[in-house]
Amino acid sequence: MRIRHIGAVVGVLGLLCVPAHADARDISRDTLPVNDGWASEGVGTTGGSAADAEHVYVVTDRTGLVAALDGGSATPKIIKIAGTVDANTDADGDHLSCADYATGGYSLKAYLAAYDPRTWGSAKPSGPQEEARQASAAKQAERVTLTVGSNTTIVGLEGAVLKGANLQVKNATNVVIRNLDSRDAYDCFPVWQPNTGGLGDWKTAYDNIWLTGSTHVWVDHVTLSDKGHPDEKEPTYFGRNHLRHDGLLDITNGSDLVTVSWSRFSGHDKAMLIGNSDSATGDRGRLRVTLHHNQFESVVQRAPRVRFGQVHVYNNRYVVPGDDYRYSLGVSTESGVYAQNNAFTTLGRIEVADLVKSWNGTALHDEGTLFNGFPVDLLPIYNAYNSGSERDLTADVGWTPTLHTKIDSAEAADREVARGAGAGRIP
Repeated sequence: MRIRHIGAVVGVLGLLCVPAHADARDISRDTLPVNDGWASEGVGTTGGSAADAEHVYVVTDRTGLVAALDGGSATPKIIKIAGTVDANTDADGDHLSCADYATGGYSLKAYLAAYDPRTWGSAKPSGPQEEARQASAAKQAERVTLTVGSNTTIVGLEGAVLKGANLQVKNATNVVIRNLDSRDAYDCFPVWQPNTGGLGDWKTAYDNIWLTGSTHVWVDHVTLSDKGHPDEKEPTYFGRNHLRHDGLLDITNGSDLVTVSWSRFSGHDKAMLIGNSDSATGDRGRLRVTLHHNQFESVVQRAPRVRFGQVHVYNNRYVVPGDDYRYSLGVSTESGVYAQNNAFTTLGRIEVADLVKSWNGTALHDEGTLFNGFPVDLLPIYNAYNSGSERDLTADVGWTPTLHTKIDSAEAADREVARGAGAGRIP
């Protein structure tokens, strides 16, 4: 098979024949196994496995990746990422800093002076500095937002890193993303939202991977993090941390039939949101997602937070941070989370009841939970602890998973996930 190598060579897009990668096997034509979660429903998920030789690419930079993605076309395609691809680069491959995107007179110093709550108040930011921020943000979005279309497989070759990108699977179907280290979807221009959460907060724009309005998606053996610019090292403005990252993997806008497996979510605040908002009733009957054999390490919250969806969460490993931890399993509105044989290890003074948070949720099925090596009945402990502040959750989520691989004990999953989750660990 002939492979097309797309890269910037002396500023010109070139097509070169290159030898096949010397991995033990070519994973790029793998398809989701039968019964492996919600993405295996019906026709299953095959990604770009049917791509002809003309649509198999090895990319080494942003220019090559953009060309291979073909504007989010539905043409069957396989894209292999080699080395480090930095989304914050210009046409010549030179790195772009936040200062390179700033336009219209924007500066963080001026923005902070303009919208300081002590003088601006609680109104939504408006005027010259907010307009300049929006224009600057648009310049960055043009570079870092990369759209993935239907019938696409994206795989990382050995050691591949996608840096600074907001990979959007948008209104697509039949997509596979595997073996990729996706890190630091860094927003240069967060917006101040005075009324968020009562105290105000900084709102960022980019997820590492965002599934929006998409179906039959398999995300497997990826590593997702803020590596390079962790939010914990950002300064505080207006009493709130100046966040630069949104979600690691968000599944919203009616996305459906998704399997996320053997992946590693690391060092982040809000890791995964399933469903837009509690009022997004168009999500009813959709947002069917399976999460299995993933590691959530030093994740503060949303691992995941679920709105409306039927979500099977089994054989995952949680290493819960000691500082600033809020919860792991978020239950909202009409969600139906079916949790089985998950293992939690805490690094600080965390109680069993802290693992769950509810926002008008009604039900959570939980069985086989392991907490610091001991089996626990999570649901009754949560209900007893939170009876004075939140409604009790029932165990009847209205459905029972049938599409799943072998469900191991939490003890076995804890060991296997520690060894096998993340990029570079496909057997």
